[in-house]
Amino acid sequence: MWWTRGNFVALLAALLAALVALSFCPEADCAAAPGGGRGGGQAAVKDSQGPPRGIFMKGADASDFFRRRSRRAVKSPDELNAEQRQVLAADERRREFHEEKRNKFENYVEEVDDEQNERSRESTEQWREFHYDGMHPPYEYNRQSV
Repeated sequence: MWWTRGNFVALLAALLAALVALSFCPEADCAAAPGGGRGGGQAAVKDSQGPPRGIFMKGADASDFFRRRSRRAVKSPDELNAEQRQVLAADERRREFHEEKRNKFENYVEEVDDEQNERSRESTEQWREFHYDGMHPPYEYNRQSV
């Protein structure tokens, strides 16, 4: 069991050491990525430590950005038609798949029924041959009329 006391203490010590190492690291102050800020082509401002600091925007600008990005433009008729064709094609494939599965199952059931009927007919014939005493005509001609 890995959660025994010795292993737990070792794991806790390792996590604490990693936390201390990251807290003294100067690059850990911000999550900086190369590239521009709002405009895309805008160069990030560097301070004396080295990593770019101008990537993050003000709260008002960020809310405007996400408000603009959250709106969906009305889809064009071509885009709507393409999506509808994809949906119809997927429905057709699904229908064909289920029809094929149903046909396979129906064929299987038909074969099983045929085999069962054949076995039943053979056993009935064997029973009649075994019990036929030669005195009366075969079963088909010896039916009692009601």
